[in-house]
Amino acid sequence: MTLAFLLAALPMAAQTTKAAPRTPAVTPDGHPDLQGTYDLATMTPFERMPNDPPVLTKEQAETLQKAEAARRAVNATKLDPNRPPLPVGGDKTPPSGKSFFEILEKGGGGAVGGYDRLWLNQGKEYMVVDGQIRTSIVIDPPNGHVPPANAAGQQRRGRGRGLPAADSGENADVSAGPRSQFDDPESRPLSERCILGFGSTSGPPALPDYFYNDLHQIVQTPDSIMILSEMIHDARIVRLNAQHLPKNIRRWNGDSVGHWEGDMLVIDTTNFTDKTRYQGSTENLHVVERLKRLDDKTLLYRFTVDDPNTWDKAWTGEMTWPKTTQPIYEYACHEGNYALGDVMRGARHQEAEEAAAKGNK
Repeated sequence: MTLAFLLAALPMAAQTTKAAPRTPAVTPDGHPDLQGTYDLATMTPFERMPNDPPVLTKEQAETLQKAEAARRAVNATKLDPNRPPLPVGGDKTPPSGKSFFEILEKGGGGAVGGYDRLWLNQGKEYMVVDGQIRTSIVIDPPNGHVPPANAAGQQRRGRGRGLPAADSGENADVSAGPRSQFDDPESRPLSERCILGFGSTSGPPALPDYFYNDLHQIVQTPDSIMILSEMIHDARIVRLNAQHLPKNIRRWNGDSVGHWEGDMLVIDTTNFTDKTRYQGSTENLHVVERLKRLDDKTLLYRFTVDDPNTWDKAWTGEMTWPKTTQPIYEYACHEGNYALGDVMRGARHQEAEEAAAKGNK
């Protein structure tokens, strides 16, 4: 009787026993193990959409996610090869303004048939940080927007945006630059020349592309950490416990040095070139990134951007990096790249048309 009672009680006891908390993985040198591949794709915009609250309820997020999924489903199949051509100058139908991705797709070539849906691999859910469903990666200023440029930044932008023709900044606007940027390949944007990823996928700060190729891989050693971006094969090397390079040595991604503050990796980056121009900044850009493991499948990524020649105060963004088992594919950027030559030929054709129009007057 007693034995039967004990045997019957065993499953119940097993059910009520709490599992011991998992100890976060560490590397042989005793630091948190941040290694792995992470997918930065998200529906959370870099800056907050108009009229959006800072945080969504679960019900609000689900409604928006379902609406976006329905929008994408409209063009989810392969396009008809016999479809009529787009109007001259592209589809000028304005986006509805309700979908962040619809606006991006229009600006990123959709107006002239740049991509069909089969090319895109976009985030399907909003990002959750500290239990909050966020509507922007930018968290400071609290309005979720990068601060306006100060007088120096505005003056540079007033001179044709004040950006070199090879700009690949988040807000790069090649249509506002000088006509000479179409004169030779080296005057084209860095991403178009396969030097750096679009926007700021390569970092720092390392941000989502919002179209495709959003995977990042971290490889860790006692002396350095590599952050590989799937977009345009960018690889950053963070030297641990090191000094910054002399100011006359400049790099596309800046010079990144890191150190550990407890379980948090802190990366300090300076020494940018005068061609990178993230968000219209200068070569004096200074970015501080912080990476921390939240659990076995998630990193917390926070960054602060500062450049007194562009903004009057530093600003900050934050997002999660969810782990993925998906492989990183080669980004064969230059193979079959006939578009760059067509950009040059298109400019020459436009110049010839304009010259002919003047001659006929």
